[in-house]
Amino acid sequence: MPHLLITGAGRGIGRALATAADARGWQVTGTTRGTPPETPAIRWERLDVTDPASQTALAAQLGPLDAVICNAGVLLDRGQRLEDGYAPELWAESFATNVTGVFLTVQAVLPLLRASRGRIVILSSQMGSTQRAPGGSYAYRASKAAVLNLGRNLATDLAPEGIAVSILHPGWVQTDMGGSGAEITPEAAAEGILDRLDALDVATTGRFETWDGRAHPF
Repeated sequence: MPHLLITGAGRGIGRALATAADARGWQVTGTTRGTPPETPAIRWERLDVTDPASQTALAAQLGPLDAVICNAGVLLDRGQRLEDGYAPELWAESFATNVTGVFLTVQAVLPLLRASRGRIVILSSQMGSTQRAPGGSYAYRASKAAVLNLGRNLATDLAPEGIAVSILHPGWVQTDMGGSGAEITPEAAAEGILDRLDALDVATTGRFETWDGRAHPF
């Protein structure tokens, strides 16, 4: 049974991903910073993606991996004003989770992916596209642009080892982050993301796509 790690799996898209992946026959390890949900089929581990020691401790517990979905993320700057908002601490936490946290996750589990020539999925956002810049949410947009760049460069460096990297916009999803008026359910997003994972190989590595497989502008 192939082994999939999903970060930030305690709620929202991550929770839906864990449930859908289990139904598809994956052995699923989900991470959360808080109390794990009561889902016996899924193995739960504590992880603070911003903490290298937490990452190292998790990797030591996992064993071989076939894939990782870097889903953990925060949106902290909703409602901030350009004139007096966006405190330095907000920027630091946004980048620590949304960018550094992804890098630390990949760095920690890379030895576990190498044996299987595993796959990496990074959830960015259409809000990280530099071609689509409607303004606002500066810290979140900048962090998602940075993690898109990170994923593209990881794809280049890891392709010779047969490890493929996908960067995805998961859709505008009905979660605490996306709001109840969003376009798609977490379950629909999860199924699409897992379809992209199934299709991912070194021939398609480094692409920025939507959850339903459309090329997304950078």
